[in-house]
Amino acid sequence: MVSSSFFKIIGYCYVGSSAEDKKSEKDGQGGLPARWVTAILGCVGFMIVYGLKVNLSVAIIAMVNHTAVAELTAHHGDHEEDHHGDAAEDNSTVSENQCGVEEKKEDLLDGPFVWDDNIQGVILASYFYGYIFTQVPGGWVAEKFSAKHVFGLGTLANAVLALLTPIAASGSYIWVIVIRVGMGIAGGVTLPGMHVLIANWAPPQERSKIASTIYAGMTLGTLVCMPFSGLLAATIDWSAIFYVQGGLSMLWYVLWLIFVYDTPAKHPRISVAERTYIESSMGTVAKAEKPPVPWKSVWTSMPVWAIIVAHTCSNWGWYMLLVKLPTYMRYILKFDIKANAGISAVPFLCMWIFTMILANLLDALRSRKLITTTFARKLATFLASVPPAVCLIGVTYVGCNTDLAVVLLTLGTMFVGAMYSGFLSNHIDIAPPFAGTLMGITNTFATVPGIVVPSFVGYMTHGNQTVEAWRTIFFITLGIFSLEAIFFSIFGSGEEQPWAKPQRKADPEEQRLNEGL
Repeated sequence: MVSSSFFKIIGYCYVGSSAEDKKSEKDGQGGLPARWVTAILGCVGFMIVYGLKVNLSVAIIAMVNHTAVAELTAHHGDHEEDHHGDAAEDNSTVSENQCGVEEKKEDLLDGPFVWDDNIQGVILASYFYGYIFTQVPGGWVAEKFSAKHVFGLGTLANAVLALLTPIAASGSYIWVIVIRVGMGIAGGVTLPGMHVLIANWAPPQERSKIASTIYAGMTLGTLVCMPFSGLLAATIDWSAIFYVQGGLSMLWYVLWLIFVYDTPAKHPRISVAERTYIESSMGTVAKAEKPPVPWKSVWTSMPVWAIIVAHTCSNWGWYMLLVKLPTYMRYILKFDIKANAGISAVPFLCMWIFTMILANLLDALRSRKLITTTFARKLATFLASVPPAVCLIGVTYVGCNTDLAVVLLTLGTMFVGAMYSGFLSNHIDIAPPFAGTLMGITNTFATVPGIVVPSFVGYMTHGNQTVEAWRTIFFITLGIFSLEAIFFSIFGSGEEQPWAKPQRKADPEEQRLNEGL
């Protein structure tokens, strides 16, 4: 089949071939291993979810009537010397910014909607209003029923709602908020659902590599959708961003239904060798009943709280880059929408490359027992926090050197990718049977920055799109990133916790003897 050949070629280019995979070929089961088919399709699924999440950050620049917003702001007593005021007063084709760089009139084209910075902040944050409520329920449903369908349907719903966004915007920004809340509700189940799939499919010695491959889709979604969105907005119309990306995303769901299964035991085409390898490496009992979640132990576990703190702090910086990077590029570095979308994507390309290199390196060191899982998770989490914070601060001190600013933003974003090999894989290390529930818990806390960041940045920069305002924002981010590094370094662990280990049931004879004592 063409599809099988496609997966085989992509897989060998992307992940290589292990000894177990070669053995499965000798057993007559050629092709890409089933766990890597799941990983690649999971990666594409996250590309869709995150692409549809961030495309509004680019689209909103083309949707807003900046001149009308500037006039509205001026009427409310804001300073005339901000970038909007300059644009409104200067009707010439070419003007110069404070760095002596020419800004062409077409760089400042207006859209149809008069949404000020506060409204834009609410719209960008509204995704997370829905996202925060479905984390724990999504993990529980995935563990009890089907992680495949939880993730698949959540992704499909995002594609459908993206198609409805232009219609909603033509009515009112309130309807856009409703659409985005719905997308958040659907998107909220995808991360805990995928964590359950990883726990079922990823052997411990490949966990960093498989998890990073899948979660790299978040980065790739940003990498692809940002420039693609800018291109669509500039060459066709802002509405094409949602129609084209939403339509293409729906094709993925068909492949997901055909090729992905909840566990190796349920997969009809997996080789015997691969299934044996996965189940034996994880001690899997194919039909084992899921134990109840030990809630008291979960909430009193410091390794769990280490993930909660790290995940929440990391998401502050992550959403700062994910949601507000195009805004910084546009208003501070003065890139037009085409350059903005393209240059905004460069950091995420480097992030993806770094993510895969680090994941393979850490797995190789762990498999050779040169480092422990605990050390690997702590090192990766440190890299995902301290270097990005330093780079963000540096950006605000480079003045008119936009090339250096882009380099620092690229390095900062690149290092954030270490989170996939750090705390984001740690739920499976400490409690494999409850990986989905734990991800739901930590991601619920970690969704709060997604709600706060757009509104916070909108408040700090409303009528004040200046380097000084952004410097304050980035210094606050430095403090939050530092808390992540310190707390996880002290309390993080890569060892399976006693409360997460299966409890051996006494046989009837042993139970009678114990009762007779």
